[in-house]
Amino acid sequence: MKNIFVSIDFKEQEQLLLDKAFELAKAFDAKIWLVHIAAPEPDFVGYGVGPQYVRAMRASELREEHHLLQKYSQKLIKKGVESEALLVQGATVEMIIKEAKKLDADLIITGHHDHNFLYKAFMESVSNGLIKKSKIPLLLVPLI
Repeated sequence: MKNIFVSIDFKEQEQLLLDKAFELAKAFDAKIWLVHIAAPEPDFVGYGVGPQYVRAMRASELREEHHLLQKYSQKLIKKGVESEALLVQGATVEMIIKEAKKLDADLIITGHHDHNFLYKAFMESVSNGLIKKSKIPLLLVPLI
């Protein structure tokens, strides 16, 4: 195992994912790719770009998310594991699979959130989507 892809969603529980990725990367002398899939650009989902303040606010959010990813990556590097941070925009499940293939990932690590009945009835979770579509092995970390 040489490349571990870690999908970070910034829901305040990413440390569990980082710890598991670190443990595996140390054991296999692997590189960790920390990746956050941000919501797609408004044009992608059929809406106009909107006023300048909305674009500026979105750009600021993306900069903050990328900065946080880089901070996590630097902590892993200081602990002796090769790491890089990427922020990509698009549909979450599809982009995770696409980027993991592009990075030649041997394993995808992502969190699993338990959702209520209504969410399950109308939405598919990222972890379920990955289970159905990914050909790359997955490690789902339960997030409480």
